[in-house]
Amino acid sequence: MRGSANDPTPAPAPEHGRGSRRRRATGVAVASAALLLPLLGATPSQSATESATGRLQHAFASAAAEYHVPQSVLLAVSYLQSRWDTHAGAPSVTGGYGPMHLTDARAALATVPHHSEGTEDARGDTARAALHPTARIPADSALPARLRTLPKAAELTGIPAAELRTDPEANVAGGAALLAAAQKDLGEPPSADPAEWYGAVARFSGADDTATAAAYANDVYDVLRTGEERTTDAGQRLALAAQPRIGADTAQLRRTGLRTVSDDGTECPRKVSCEWIPAPYAEFGDNDYGNHDLGDRPASQSIKYIVVHDTEGTWNGVLNLVQDPTYVSWNYTIRSTDGLIAQHVKAKDVAWHAGNWYVNAKSVGIEHEGFLAAPDAWYTEAMYRSSARLVKYLAKRYGIPLDRQHILGHDTVPGPTTSSIPGMHTDPGPYWDWRHYFELLGRPIHRTAGKEGGLVTIRPDYAANQPVYTGCVTKGEPCAAHGSSEVRLHSDHDESSALIKDVGLGTDPTTGVNDLSSRVSTGQQFAVADRWGDWTAIWYLGQKAWFRNPRHEPTAVNAAGLVVTPKDGVTGVPVYGRAYPEKEAYPAGVPVQSVSPLPYTLPAGQRYVVGDVVPGEYYYAVTFTTDSHRVVTGEDLYYEIQFGHRVAFVRAADVEVEPSTR
Repeated sequence: MRGSANDPTPAPAPEHGRGSRRRRATGVAVASAALLLPLLGATPSQSATESATGRLQHAFASAAAEYHVPQSVLLAVSYLQSRWDTHAGAPSVTGGYGPMHLTDARAALATVPHHSEGTEDARGDTARAALHPTARIPADSALPARLRTLPKAAELTGIPAAELRTDPEANVAGGAALLAAAQKDLGEPPSADPAEWYGAVARFSGADDTATAAAYANDVYDVLRTGEERTTDAGQRLALAAQPRIGADTAQLRRTGLRTVSDDGTECPRKVSCEWIPAPYAEFGDNDYGNHDLGDRPASQSIKYIVVHDTEGTWNGVLNLVQDPTYVSWNYTIRSTDGLIAQHVKAKDVAWHAGNWYVNAKSVGIEHEGFLAAPDAWYTEAMYRSSARLVKYLAKRYGIPLDRQHILGHDTVPGPTTSSIPGMHTDPGPYWDWRHYFELLGRPIHRTAGKEGGLVTIRPDYAANQPVYTGCVTKGEPCAAHGSSEVRLHSDHDESSALIKDVGLGTDPTTGVNDLSSRVSTGQQFAVADRWGDWTAIWYLGQKAWFRNPRHEPTAVNAAGLVVTPKDGVTGVPVYGRAYPEKEAYPAGVPVQSVSPLPYTLPAGQRYVVGDVVPGEYYYAVTFTTDSHRVVTGEDLYYEIQFGHRVAFVRAADVEVEPSTR
């Protein structure tokens, strides 16, 4: 997101639910667990080690038997919440704990300072005066029920809240109790048929409208039909056998008492819940206006990019900001607890979100409720899936390729000018799981070439890849160990060698969580410059950059594609942060925008992966009324390339394009 958007949170409330009744570990529950496990595709353990790794599966069986909830439903709900991970007891971005994502926001959420602290102008249009400082996110005056499910579970089970937060088995029991209570409230019997639990699952989502609840429940039943199997972050092996013929009593949704949202013209796929919460287009002050520009896309100009952000604030506070006409804007926000999508700006209009006017004019911005510098403030599976459906829908509608050159993180948007580089934002950061995200997009990242492909695609194992980051809480102090989508770059094939330096930042490289100078991200592609044992070198920011890529634990796979290299006879070519037209293309009345290179050079002999070829283009929109708005398109062509952590542009006239083989 943009600005120093903090969300002050009330002090933690006293623990609730310290009742006298404890979970029952009855012989019946244990026997039921033994009977249910083979039906779900998990083989009963045969050794102490196997018993330890199967403990969570037994916990699901025990809780299902105790609270009379079908184990398959309990497992499917938990998968949609957390993919069965425990996150070592750390809360999600919305204060949810454990495999059932039981929420206790007052005990979990804390103020997290925004990366870059407001130095970026989210509009990124140098033709206009810098945007005024942004506001801080106000504290929520009250927390909705969806953020207080853990205290309710404590009341139902008699298990102390602290135990529900930290003990995965207790957490599963709490989730089962909530599902059983929802089933009872709906007047439904504790049926053994999963089809009879649709309404309770919808209620469990915490949604306050039928569309969101139905989208959530439908995802749970999709998991039931397809089945899942994985090893969790705590080394637990879980399995849910596919039940492709399972039905669902969707008529139960009418008895949930949730409000109905009317069709308000939102631009969303049918299988997600979407609300229209508009960003106001209003004039104020001395001929100033906010918080986006009216346009006519894609008729006037193509939409080429989707930019993934995180909010650096909680749902209610962020929605307050986007409805402020003096603030900036983005097209969509996605809620973590249940995947609800709010649309704020129509795709035809230009939102102010990326800090680069060229990218803004050709992109859709999607915010995800979350915090970059809180590695364990994890995103729910519900949000990942909802986001992936939205991105697939937009990509199909506007012809946007599903790759990392077009599905950009805010952290990969280039600074439009040299002075803007240090202030560009770094979200969604190293803890966003790009590999899983692209699997959900239906474009899994895989090898596309043999040993002589000449390119690599970055693809570490997210959970096992845990580079050291610092500064999440205290400057210079290590962040909590956590899986990451990013791989660190060195100046030599030695982890003690210096980190790669980004001259545009003007600072020495560090391991800071917001320091992008020497990092590559999952899905990004680079030309191979050299290899040495377990190390691979790539061309990066005009340098040879090394990263560990051992054969037994690869952090990248071989790829094929097109690359650019300087034309013969030149020592290097300039690199740009935007693809603006040549001055001859501007009509009378539209000021010529300078085509100023960034402080980088693409040297002779180096190669960089081509993402796209685009004409120089500039959207002139500096007035509230649209009569003077113009799209200027030039004759000069540019190649979008993966130059460093961020993408960049080079003039087609300066380079040659060739296959990737070396």
